[in-house]
Amino acid sequence: MDRRIFLKKSAISATGLSLMPLMGKSYSSVFGHSAPGNKIKIGLIGCRNQGWSNLKTFLQYPEAECISLCDVDDEWLYQRASDLEKMTGKKPPQLVKDWRRVIDNKDVDMVIIGTPDHWHALQLIAACEAGKDVYVEKPLANTIEECDLMVKATRKYNRIVQVGQWQRSDPHWDEAAAYVQSGKLGTVRTVKVWAYQTSKWTLPVLPDSAPPAGVDYDMWLGPAPKRNYNDNRFHYNFRFFWDYAGGLMADWGVHLLDYAMKGMNVGLPSYVYGAGGKYGYPDDAMETPDTLMVTYKYPGFNIIWDHACGIGAGLFGLREGVAFFGENGTLILTRQGWEVLPEQAVNSRNFPYCYPCDSEKKPNTPRMDAVEKKRGGGKGLYLHAGNMLDCMRSRTLPNADIAIGAEVAKLSHLGNISCRVGSALEWDDKAGKFIANATANRLVKANYRAPWKLPKV
Repeated sequence: MDRRIFLKKSAISATGLSLMPLMGKSYSSVFGHSAPGNKIKIGLIGCRNQGWSNLKTFLQYPEAECISLCDVDDEWLYQRASDLEKMTGKKPPQLVKDWRRVIDNKDVDMVIIGTPDHWHALQLIAACEAGKDVYVEKPLANTIEECDLMVKATRKYNRIVQVGQWQRSDPHWDEAAAYVQSGKLGTVRTVKVWAYQTSKWTLPVLPDSAPPAGVDYDMWLGPAPKRNYNDNRFHYNFRFFWDYAGGLMADWGVHLLDYAMKGMNVGLPSYVYGAGGKYGYPDDAMETPDTLMVTYKYPGFNIIWDHACGIGAGLFGLREGVAFFGENGTLILTRQGWEVLPEQAVNSRNFPYCYPCDSEKKPNTPRMDAVEKKRGGGKGLYLHAGNMLDCMRSRTLPNADIAIGAEVAKLSHLGNISCRVGSALEWDDKAGKFIANATANRLVKANYRAPWKLPKV
């Protein structure tokens, strides 16, 4: 399906939502219980790293203030309360370890969700039901089933949800996608997306231990399976265990694969094949692949994901990026900017069976003009926060609306699932399941530990 059609259909739900302003019954809640000129009051759930970075960015806008902090770890809860007071001169009125108290706070207009991936669905759906807008970290959720429920809840309760794919607000990414769609590259047959991460260190196997003092470990686990505490699974490293996240594919992949799809103007593929494993660190503690290659098959072209932990020199000598290989040239896109490298002309004088054949051009002359590197502005997260605040007022869809976040999160899950089951898979997007593969379909679903239950929307 054409990606623009998919996203439009995702936005036009049973509630009648369109790209017009979302004039819902909860509009007044955007500004608390006061006049529209008052500040937008933020509650942060998950204070340690990315959640805190997001909050600091929002607070660069004078119309935003934080009135609630939540974290299961006392160390980081009180550290961030102190940091916030130093930044703003005010003590946050609410410090809690149970995220539900943030949702119940009637003065909170917007919730930032900076928790591990396995928590996103419960927290976002509860916030939407309570009439709050949400900024949620990427990837949107830890399963395909949760992604679909989160989109449904956002539309049902008429909320603004921005996913933390902040490249969507950094202008050079859209400039590059528009260039790809202009046709100047010629026919694009391959899109390569990669993340080569020397910063991903190995995780030596550690014995289980007691949780650190001040940590509500049962609340940290939440709907995930009951396990003894282990330092390797806590804080940053949760990303590398299937109970909580999807590894480097879900962490970096959603940023980059998003623009592979946008540049090619496509939605989810029908066929996927992922292969990889723990080739670099076979004996360490992490579960997710340190090496993975996934091919997404579309009519006329492939999108290929490639990641490796412990190797820094990826394609074109870059750690990460997106490259659109056209018959006239290749566009390379990264957070630093984008450029176009021309393809060299060939004809029958030097390649008797060439295709495409440049009969009127001299050999080894460019088929198109190069595009010198157009540098990015480097303010993507700041602009992303501003876009969220603007959309809370206008009630229009934000740059990384939940339908966008859901689509690319599902794309990353398709690749991971193929790797985990060890076979190529055929995906029926309309039915929301794989064709003739029960093992893969079990991984589409969310399985919550009691007493937590998957919400019904």
